[in-house]
Amino acid sequence: MFTTAWTAPPQLPSEGFTPNWSREGFWRQSVRQTVRLTAGGDRVRIRLSNAYGTSPVRLAAATVAHTAEGPAVDADSVTPLTFGGSRHTAIPARGHLLSDPAALAVTPGQALTLTLHLDAVTGPATFHAQAFTTSYRGEGDLTADVDGAGFDARSESWYLLGAVETDAGRTDGIALLGDSLTDGFGSTPGTDRRWSDQLARHTGRPVLNAGIGGNLLLNDSAWYGEKALHRLRRDVLEQPGVNTLVVLLGLNDLGFAETDEQPTYKPAPVLEADELIAGHRELIRQARGRGLRVIGATLLPFGGSDHWGEHAAKVSHEVDEWIRHGGEYDAVADLRRALADPADPDRLHPAYDSGDHLHPHDAGYAVMAEAVAARL
Repeated sequence: MFTTAWTAPPQLPSEGFTPNWSREGFWRQSVRQTVRLTAGGDRVRIRLSNAYGTSPVRLAAATVAHTAEGPAVDADSVTPLTFGGSRHTAIPARGHLLSDPAALAVTPGQALTLTLHLDAVTGPATFHAQAFTTSYRGEGDLTADVDGAGFDARSESWYLLGAVETDAGRTDGIALLGDSLTDGFGSTPGTDRRWSDQLARHTGRPVLNAGIGGNLLLNDSAWYGEKALHRLRRDVLEQPGVNTLVVLLGLNDLGFAETDEQPTYKPAPVLEADELIAGHRELIRQARGRGLRVIGATLLPFGGSDHWGEHAAKVSHEVDEWIRHGGEYDAVADLRRALADPADPDRLHPAYDSGDHLHPHDAGYAVMAEAVAARL
């Protein structure tokens, strides 16, 4: 039985974050991407996503390998991928494609490198904007390139890559549904210190990061993905091996109305607590319908950030009180209290603040992982 060991929610091609290749796409190029797995096994298979593509994406060849350093891979581990027995295939428009199982042993915490050769014009490419790790691009077929010398361009996004599954046979996976706080903004790039990574190390269980920077609970966004209520099924419920969902959402729904810097809505909707609570209840209903245990996380302190304002402050406390005492989540991780500054509980503790008073850095993400692990 296969278990999802890594995932990145797909997004519409856009340029809202760091420069990326999603809108230009690929032609006669190879793209090499590295992910860190949270479950081991003797075989792996790759799920490719063309969720936002209007035409099929032709895939000429693909390989997986153990990661060495940078774009280099372990030469003895390079393994061709097949799809229905063929090395070349097409990812259907607005769909996904699952590879055949490939015989490559992996361990929990190991880095895996996937190389795709795209010989035809892809058009704009479905991607995940904020990877906080480096992807590589080069001309021609570089699927067998071992030292990585052919890759001359870099990006910090993932492209056409939705999930990696292993034959671990695990059924105790934990999915984290959230925004940039779950995606890992503020963590050190290239070090895998998001709270999802640290939770996997704490628990020894598969942990799936279903966070999208800027994501909202109640509204879709051209930059920040489909609203969590819509993407829950694709990004969590359809992933094999998951039995627990952790929800950390709502901060952007409130905070975007407090700042003029966000491009999503002008003006952004001003929401009340009952609207956000209804959204949480719908997430709980959907997840429970699939037999998942659902843990609610309170919003982090965000005083002093660009999301802070009188209304957002008031509603965030109301929502957190419902999460804590409403009795509708199976358990609660009180992240607001775990990361608060004792001198000002509405602000992040200075020891955890990445500098924007909204996102923790590595030490803060470690505290989040510990708080959630205690509730598991």
